[in-house]
Amino acid sequence: MKRIEIKEQVMQKTIVVWLGAFLCCLLWGSAFPCIKIGYQLLDIPSSAMMTQILFAGCRFALAGVLTILIGSLLNGGFLKPKKQALSNILKLSLTQTVAQYIFFYIGLANTTGVKASIIQAVNVFVAILVASLIFRLEKLDSRKMLGSFVGFIGVVLVNVAGTEVNSHFSLLGEGMIFLSTVAYAVSSVLIKAYAKEEHPVTLSGYQFLVGGLIMMLFGLLGGGRIETITIGGLAMLFYLALLSAVAYSLWGILLKYNPVSKVAVFGFMNPVFGVLLSAILLNEQGSISWVSMISLILVCLGIYIVNKVPVSPKK
Repeated sequence: MKRIEIKEQVMQKTIVVWLGAFLCCLLWGSAFPCIKIGYQLLDIPSSAMMTQILFAGCRFALAGVLTILIGSLLNGGFLKPKKQALSNILKLSLTQTVAQYIFFYIGLANTTGVKASIIQAVNVFVAILVASLIFRLEKLDSRKMLGSFVGFIGVVLVNVAGTEVNSHFSLLGEGMIFLSTVAYAVSSVLIKAYAKEEHPVTLSGYQFLVGGLIMMLFGLLGGGRIETITIGGLAMLFYLALLSAVAYSLWGILLKYNPVSKVAVFGFMNPVFGVLLSAILLNEQGSISWVSMISLILVCLGIYIVNKVPVSPKK
C-alpha cells in the first residue's frame, strides 16, 4: 500500500483541498444530467423505480471494479482489504451506497426534483453535526454553522428560482430524501473514521462493489429490468461508474487528512454544478441566469467562511 499513500502535509494544503473537492463536485454534478441521458439511451422510463435502482446497482458495482483496478495499478499490487476492515466495508456500503440511493430513488419518485435538491443540501449540516456532536472528531463553532447556512441559501436560491415550492411533506417523498441525506452524511464521517485503519481507495472500491451488488439484487427482485442495450447507454454507464470511482476515492482521501467540515461544505457545489451542467448537456437554457451566478457566489462564500478558520481534528 506504500505507493498510493499520500503525504498528510500535501493533502491538507488549502489549494489541494479546494481543487480536489471542486473536481469531486464537478463530477458529481455531471451525474445529474448524465443519469437522465443514460435513462434515455437505455429506454428506462422515469416511473420505473426498480429499473432505476438496478441501473444504479450496475453503475456502482462497475465503479467498485474500476476503483479496485485503478488502485491496484497505482499500488503496484492487487488491493486487498484487511480482515478487520471487512465489517467496516459492509457498514459503509450499506450507508453510502445502498441506503443513500435506495432512499433517494424512492423519495424522488414521490416528490419534486427541486425539493429533493434542497433537502439533499442539508447533508452538509448533518455531516458537520454528526462529526462534531456524535463522533467528536472536531469542534462545532459559529463560523462553520454560518458558512454552512450561507452555502445552503445559495442552494435554495438556485433551485427555487422561477418555481413554486409548497410545504407538503410525505414520508415516502421528502422523508425518504431526508433519510438519504442522513445516510450520506453518516457515511462521510464513517469514511474518515475507517480510513485510520484502511486506505480510502480500498474502502471505496469494495464498498461500491458490495453495495452495487446488493442494489442490483434489490432491483431485480423488485421487477426491474433493462431490456434495451445500446453502445451509447453502455458508454454512459461506464462514465457514471468512472466518475463515482474517481470522485468518491478522492473525497475519501480528502476526508482522511482533513476535518469533516472543511471538506463536507463543498457538497453545496453539487446541486449548483448539476443545474449549470444540465443547462449545457440537456439544453435547459433557462437554468443559467443571474440567479445561478448569485447562488454560485453564495456557495463559494460559504465554503470560504468554513475554511477560513484553521481547524484541526480533535485528538
